Amino acid sequence: MLYYLAVLLGGWLLMASAKDCRTQNRIAKFYFCNLTQIPSVPNNTRELYLSFNYIIEVNATSFPRLERLGVLELGSQHTKYLIVRKDAFMNLPYLITLDLAHNYMLVLDPDAFAGLSNLRKLLLYYNGLNESVLEEDYFRDLIFLEFVDLSFNHIEHLRPHATFNRLHNLKILALKLNRIATLCEGDLHSFQGKTGMLIDLSDNALHKSDWDSCGNPFRGITFDTLDLGGNGFNSEKMQNFCVSVKGTSFLQLKLASHIMGPGFGFNNSRDPDKDTFAGLADSSLRILDLSRGGIFSLNPHVFVNLTDLMILLLSSNKINQIKKEAFASLHSLTKLNLSDNILGEIYDFTFEGLSNVIEIDLQQNNIGSIQGGAFSHLEKLAYLYLQDNAIKTVNFFTTMPFTYFINLSENKMEDLKTQIHATFLDFTENRLNDLGNLYQILQVQSVQYVILKKNRLSTCYPTVGNISKDNQLLYLDLAENMLQIIWGSGFCLDIFRGLSKLKVLLLDQNHLRFLPQDAFNGLTSLRKLNLSSNLLSYLFPGVFPWNLTILDLSRNQLMSPNPELFTSLSQLDITHNMFICSCELSSLIIWLNQTNVTLLGSQNDIYCVFPDTFYGVALSKIETDDCDEEATLKSLRFSLFVLCSVTLALFIISIVVYTRFRGFCFILYMRIVHTITGDQKLQVDTSACKYDAYLCYSGKDFEWVQNALLKQLDAQYCSANRFHLCFEERDFIPGEDHINNVCDAIRNSKKTICIVTKQFLMDGWCMEAFNFAQSRYFTELSDVLIMVVVGSLSPYYLMRYNPIRTFVQRRQYLRWPEDLQDVDWFLSRLSHKILKEQKVGKKCDSLQLQTIASVS
Repeated sequence: MLYYLAVLLGGWLLMASAKDCRTQNRIAKFYFCNLTQIPSVPNNTRELYLSFNYIIEVNATSFPRLERLGVLELGSQHTKYLIVRKDAFMNLPYLITLDLAHNYMLVLDPDAFAGLSNLRKLLLYYNGLNESVLEEDYFRDLIFLEFVDLSFNHIEHLRPHATFNRLHNLKILALKLNRIATLCEGDLHSFQGKTGMLIDLSDNALHKSDWDSCGNPFRGITFDTLDLGGNGFNSEKMQNFCVSVKGTSFLQLKLASHIMGPGFGFNNSRDPDKDTFAGLADSSLRILDLSRGGIFSLNPHVFVNLTDLMILLLSSNKINQIKKEAFASLHSLTKLNLSDNILGEIYDFTFEGLSNVIEIDLQQNNIGSIQGGAFSHLEKLAYLYLQDNAIKTVNFFTTMPFTYFINLSENKMEDLKTQIHATFLDFTENRLNDLGNLYQILQVQSVQYVILKKNRLSTCYPTVGNISKDNQLLYLDLAENMLQIIWGSGFCLDIFRGLSKLKVLLLDQNHLRFLPQDAFNGLTSLRKLNLSSNLLSYLFPGVFPWNLTILDLSRNQLMSPNPELFTSLSQLDITHNMFICSCELSSLIIWLNQTNVTLLGSQNDIYCVFPDTFYGVALSKIETDDCDEEATLKSLRFSLFVLCSVTLALFIISIVVYTRFRGFCFILYMRIVHTITGDQKLQVDTSACKYDAYLCYSGKDFEWVQNALLKQLDAQYCSANRFHLCFEERDFIPGEDHINNVCDAIRNSKKTICIVTKQFLMDGWCMEAFNFAQSRYFTELSDVLIMVVVGSLSPYYLMRYNPIRTFVQRRQYLRWPEDLQDVDWFLSRLSHKILKEQKVGKKCDSLQLQTIASVS
């Protein structure tokens, strides 16, 4: 049922997306055209498609004389029913295919198909038909009919009319998804004597038939295929059925989707045994399909009576055990499918009796262990499928005969230590990490195809020596590994040297950033090389062999490849690279426009990524006429490069020298200035104020202030100093009010220097002194306050104090240097601040003045 629904839905969507109501090339398509009657078409029309419309009735006048019409579709009408009247198709004498399927209710006149003597194929599935369509003589004129599809209808009994005796060409009768529950001897009397029949009775309810009393309904019929899948046969019903049809010849018996066997973890139905298929002993059965069931164990001699069997399909069951002699007497079997089961081990006795088997499919199981002699006696085995299991070792290959094809992909192998005698080996998606395994594989000369894709190849230890020069390898797939790690470490750079007969080499998605210059030496027969989806940005000249004809370099990072690398090719793919569209690429652009090499992929996918003005522009649209001027500018560009490099180097050296020796440089600078100016010091104007500057600081900082500032600036500490400084410990009048001393010091000094430290900010007298000095700053509109911050005080911390915040918002402050080599420079700057007379703006923020006043 799902199959028919999927086909219908797919066809409906496809046709709905391609609505067409016209005739072209003698084909008339009228899908989804809202027709209620048959449209007029040319007399020479060969195919007429009228599905998905609103046609209710077809009668003798619906069609004109269309003697060349061979195909007619009237299925899937959007109405509740479709009525086919008498002689409806009389004017279509050469009709071969008639599709009336998927009309929810199809009403047929007994003479509906009159005149269709050449009809070969009739589709009547999903039409709500009952058994009368077979029991009456609707098909009497269809003498050449070959295929009838009555699936998904309401047929409950199968007793075809005697008319079917005359339909000698009828070979296929599809009755899938009906309601047939019983089938007894004599019901198919009209089919007796027919040979090569294919009857599809799958997904009905034939498990309800009493096969013991009904007899053989297929007596006298020779089947090509009988499909009884999905009919609910368990082992008992299957045994009864086989007994009842004894003597009937079946080429193929399909019993897929059965309920034989208990499944995994249940015991509600027994597995087939040696008696289950005993009734088929004389049926000459060649193909038996027991897939999609619940068989858990293959019991001994279960197929012993099927001596002519050639193909046995047991996929998608729950087979976990294969007992000894399970395949006894199957000497004619050539193909065995055990895929998608739950096998865990394969023993030496598992395949005993299969002396002529050619193909064994064991994929999608859970096989982790295979005994050494499991395949040793299968002399004719050519195809072995073991993919998607849990195999870690391949020791069982030591006793295997030569096998053409072996698929071991999607397992858990980490190493190959056994020689495998085969032609085609597939190790895709395992856990191999040593590329040296390739040396091991190629010790066998018969190997021609090796697939090592999606492994973990990142090391290479060729422990068995060099690859044999007599190897026959034609195809090697190393895609999606980590070959860059191997070559980047300098290992196995010449691994391909001995592969003289190799024709196809796939190295895509290996993270390759470079190709060893001699990587492909010795590949004298190589025709195709895939290097796509790597990280290649440069290719050495001559890296590719001259005999290479097909090269894939797409999705790399090539910027300006030399076109001489591609001259021997017949096909080239360089799409999705990182081309830099400068004049250096002009040779490639000219070559692409003139070459006879077939460029794979779209030309728009060969584009520039730099400069930005050309980003995404196809190379075929780039002009190269202006690139001749480039040669004349090369020398100028080189000169500019040298000049810029020297300038940059000198600039960097200057910065380094200044950074590391700036203190020495400042001293040297001062000496040069003193030498030029005659070593004359600036004279301090002492006429206006008693002191040059008042040093305001916390008493706890006196020792540091004395060493850092007083000894370097105050004249009484050293005669070489120029300033007469005022500070509390020396110049304040003992016994006088402290605030008066501070005010007198500020008034009698040209400048006030506040040494702001953490102790200063916590000292109330210091903050009062700072506030008073700032009041003088705003009163006199003169730069009389110098603030020096010492220590790791952040601006955010300083802004917490109103007087400090007011000053910081208006003026710059000095910060004591952390590096000792900057002290001399700082003292020089402070000296200039003391000597410098500077007026400030006349306008002052009223809000700031109010703030200062309120604080004071």
